Amino acid sequence: MQNHHFFLRSESDLIKLAPFPWIVFSNPPDHPVLSTSPTAPSGTTHLSSHSLAPFTLFALLFVAYSTCSEVPVEVYRNLDGIGGDDDKWWEAVELQKLILAHNSIELLKEDIRNLSCLVVLNLSHNSLSQLPAAIGELPELKMLDVSHNLIVRIPEEIGSAASLVKFDCSNNQLTELPSELGRCLALSDLKGSNNLIASLPEDLAKCSKLSKLDMEGNKLTVISENLISSWTMLTELNAAKNMLNGIPVGIGGLSRLIRLDLHQNRISSIPSSIIGCHSLAEFYLGNNNISTIPVEIGELSRLGTFDLHSNQLKDYPVEACKLSLLVLNLSNNSLSGLPPEMGKMTSLRKLLLSGNPLRTLRSSLVTGPTPALLRFLRSRLSQDSETATTSKKDIIAMATRLSISSKELSMGGLELSAIPSQVWESEEVIRLDLSKNSIQELPVELSSCVSLQTLILSKNQIKDWPGSVLKSLSSLSCLKLDYNPLRQIPSNGFEAVPKLQILDLSGNEASLLDGPSFSSLPNLQELYLRKMRLTKVPSDILGLHQLRILDLSQNSLQSIPEGLKNITSLVELDLSNNNISSLPPELGLLEPSLQALRLDGNPLRSIRRTVLDKGTKAVLKYLKDKLPEE
Repeated sequence: MQNHHFFLRSESDLIKLAPFPWIVFSNPPDHPVLSTSPTAPSGTTHLSSHSLAPFTLFALLFVAYSTCSEVPVEVYRNLDGIGGDDDKWWEAVELQKLILAHNSIELLKEDIRNLSCLVVLNLSHNSLSQLPAAIGELPELKMLDVSHNLIVRIPEEIGSAASLVKFDCSNNQLTELPSELGRCLALSDLKGSNNLIASLPEDLAKCSKLSKLDMEGNKLTVISENLISSWTMLTELNAAKNMLNGIPVGIGGLSRLIRLDLHQNRISSIPSSIIGCHSLAEFYLGNNNISTIPVEIGELSRLGTFDLHSNQLKDYPVEACKLSLLVLNLSNNSLSGLPPEMGKMTSLRKLLLSGNPLRTLRSSLVTGPTPALLRFLRSRLSQDSETATTSKKDIIAMATRLSISSKELSMGGLELSAIPSQVWESEEVIRLDLSKNSIQELPVELSSCVSLQTLILSKNQIKDWPGSVLKSLSSLSCLKLDYNPLRQIPSNGFEAVPKLQILDLSGNEASLLDGPSFSSLPNLQELYLRKMRLTKVPSDILGLHQLRILDLSQNSLQSIPEGLKNITSLVELDLSNNNISSLPPELGLLEPSLQALRLDGNPLRSIRRTVLDKGTKAVLKYLKDKLPEE
């Protein structure tokens, strides 16, 4: 669509056009041009310069070839009456987005309060040394970007900007954040990287909706237990390049955390509570003082990247060989050998070991391709299995005793052919793990476990959907039936478990043949359908509006419905190892909520490899850019 251009011959020309809601100020080489496009977002004004040094955009717009270090006063008077009756076309418009990035602005006046409908304010890449107190008088402000300035203090009045969702104050000269920021209860994205901040105010604990926190490149020595335990919604935490002495134990409460970057600190250990971060996909701990890895790390089943370079590790624990890693960086440590069990980590695409005193491995193996090293390690695995010294009966008795206090009963891997009576005799058990046995059916007595919230039946021999028993478990929120020979689930089968939040049916290829209705599971947040031979995505999944994790990997999908864009709560989507050749551009609308999109193992032809290699954010942006203009 053709743009309309207005040549500015005087300052009065600009004053008349400034209030127009979709004005985009451009900066052509010969003279200032003001361009408007009917397709631009309503309520947006861009005053950004494209570095035609030594002149800023404002200099070109207002007074040609002169230096301007302030916001023009006309911007503050966006709704002032200008002209007579012939000007009525713009009088009702209120400015909502103001982009003043990449200029030389040194001062933002208190008059900014006049723009009371402002939602987005971008002042990045200027020369501001302070912000006005009036920043707290913008009740609609949701996004504030003051990054790349010279600001030494954020005014406490920012706490009155109650609608603030995203705040970027990175790359300034801040030594602290105001405690009043904790009054911004809607804050979900806080970026304060590359400042001089030594501690975080405890009042930030009130920001319980915080999902992304970036404090890289500061002087933090600690993140308090109080803060970390309050941020249960965190999906990304970046505190790299600080002076942290440790990781708070409360990190285990961040069950939604996907990316954790703590590289280049002074951390000496990883707390065993890390086992609670079961959504963690990327963990960066390079350039620290870590000497041991806790065995609990092996339980992080979704961890794909683990960076431990430049630490003080002397060995890699066998338990950590259970991880399904894609990248493992152990370079520049003190490793003298590797456990043969590492050979079982067949998902590894990159294993970095340079800079270790490895004496049991040939240098050609260490520097060669990862698959060759893994094959060598597998060849050294002992074929002898350990003989259990404790009888099955003793293990069951011990587990039952422990369940009295923990309310959790674990009987996995005991070769049970039936569920022992101790299960329903254990009062108020809330979590029951019976995985890796040979159980064929659920006894009716299990119906008495009305407090049961988590039932794990993975890798058994269950053939029929246990609907009658499940219907009695009114508190059940997590059900794992993956890798059973489960026959088709009745069309109304899911009506027995309406409160489910987590469901895993992976490996049960025949279970969905009768089309059980996922719409009966309105509270579902995690759904795992790996290795199901699915050729298309079940349509009623698209109506699960609380779904956060959807795993459709290792199927036969050829296409993805554009309706996935409606699951705006989606944080993780696994489409790996299918037959998908293209993705709908509408998938890009899931940015920024979607944090992990796995696409490896697909014959994708519509997206360049260079884009895919850059990860989720790059792919979503690429798809979003492919959407037709409205």
